[in-house]
Amino acid sequence: MALGKLQKVLISDSLDPCCREILQAGGLRVQEKPGLSKEELLREIRDCDGLIVRSATKVTADVLEAAERLQVVGRAGTGVDNVDVEAATRKGVLVMNTPTGNSLSAAELTCGMILSLARQIPQAAASMKEGKWDRKKYMGMELNGKTLGVLGLGRIGREVATRMQAFGMKTIGYDPIITPETSAAFGVEQLPLEQIWPCCDFITVHTPLLPSTTGLLNDSTFAKCRRGVQVVNCARGGIVDEGALLRALQSGQCGGAALDVFTQEPPKDRDLVNHPNVICCPHLGASTREAQSRCGKEIAIQIVDMATGKGLAGIVNGQALSKAFAPQTKPWIALARALGTVLRTASKQAQGSVQVCTLGTPLQEAGSYLMPAVTVGMLAGGVQKEVTLVNALLLAQEAGLKVMTTHRDVAPEPDSSAGLLQVSLQGTPHQVAGTVQGSTPVLRELNGATFKRPAPLAGPILIYRAKASELSALSTLAGLLGKVGVQLQSYHSSSTVAGEQWSVIGLSAPLSDLAELKSRVMEVFQLHL
Repeated sequence: MALGKLQKVLISDSLDPCCREILQAGGLRVQEKPGLSKEELLREIRDCDGLIVRSATKVTADVLEAAERLQVVGRAGTGVDNVDVEAATRKGVLVMNTPTGNSLSAAELTCGMILSLARQIPQAAASMKEGKWDRKKYMGMELNGKTLGVLGLGRIGREVATRMQAFGMKTIGYDPIITPETSAAFGVEQLPLEQIWPCCDFITVHTPLLPSTTGLLNDSTFAKCRRGVQVVNCARGGIVDEGALLRALQSGQCGGAALDVFTQEPPKDRDLVNHPNVICCPHLGASTREAQSRCGKEIAIQIVDMATGKGLAGIVNGQALSKAFAPQTKPWIALARALGTVLRTASKQAQGSVQVCTLGTPLQEAGSYLMPAVTVGMLAGGVQKEVTLVNALLLAQEAGLKVMTTHRDVAPEPDSSAGLLQVSLQGTPHQVAGTVQGSTPVLRELNGATFKRPAPLAGPILIYRAKASELSALSTLAGLLGKVGVQLQSYHSSSTVAGEQWSVIGLSAPLSDLAELKSRVMEVFQLHL
């Protein structure tokens, strides 16, 4: 789905009323229908432009396929494992989340779990309700001086670490992205996983569920841990191998576990839940009034901002789109798409290797969003349907089109201040280059021929190549335009290369028949940019 006007949004999970109110105040029609069955969801989603979910709704490939107008899926929370992101990307549907909305609530629950494990608070409370007074049975431990291993040092992991440091715990951790210098600033010494396992009295996990993190704690890693280690998982079910955890509890290798998440929710196998040394909750990490209000408010604001063209935040896929909303980058994205279209049409192919080169310091960081835009132009009009900045690179890979980007700090005059974008099809003579003048994308070069007066790349345009000595082409075109009532709005010709020139003509409307012109030129094609 190409990014268009958002009109109707479906909220399919229970959310704070402020979510609906913000969406409606932003001019959107809202349907709030929590608890839909799969069949009901498939019916309701057909005419919706947006879908907002928490964790109950499963946004599968068939749901996305049924959503004929869907442009965005908003997840009111952090994880998106209930959304088929790859299927959404393939369809060109944007996926966004609210990564900060429930961080504090999840961190506080984790801290509560650590305290509950250390002092067996839930077990002691249950014993009291049974009329017992077992003071000796529930002997606990102090947290002061104990070592806490924090696996995953993002927002939640660092909040847990700083809070548990207040109890006198030593915090060590691991994160493949956060640098050791960054984690040291909030009191966490980073170590390799192999060194972490034997050092910890408590281990808490705060990673996304990925192939690399599934079963992070397993039979092998439990065997390397200090005997009696306590384990907390308030992140995602599956990070801790549940079978391995049960075996470690039964053998005493694991002294206790606190679980807010499970591989299957609700869990059908109750052996782990019923183990006396396991504390568990029904996925309550984000279940605070504050977190629900915050997540609902944040996702609603993000969707309204998208609908009004103000900007994009919380993007999970299609990061290039976040740049597409900035006023200074919109014309460059339009230029990149136009150059891709010109290159595809001139070369008559959308396969091979395409080199996207940004020149000039203003475009130093632009490759990340101009590369998908060029790809949209290269693929548009082909067998792929609905090519957008979200799915362009994925569809290019499947179509046999390899797109690469490079950057050079210096752009040639007269484009040194604005920058220059070059796009070439490797192994062929086909190359285009352009820049932005004001807010207008313009063509600077086509297959080695330069335009002293750059040609605007907007609206219906006609491009032809003819011998420089052939003067009849323009008069033939003028006669043709007069016959059909189409106006010539601009005319730009290139330098002469090997006795040939390119001409770019802006038209008020496309021409339906080019047969008369084709006899006067070597090559001609029309585009609507």
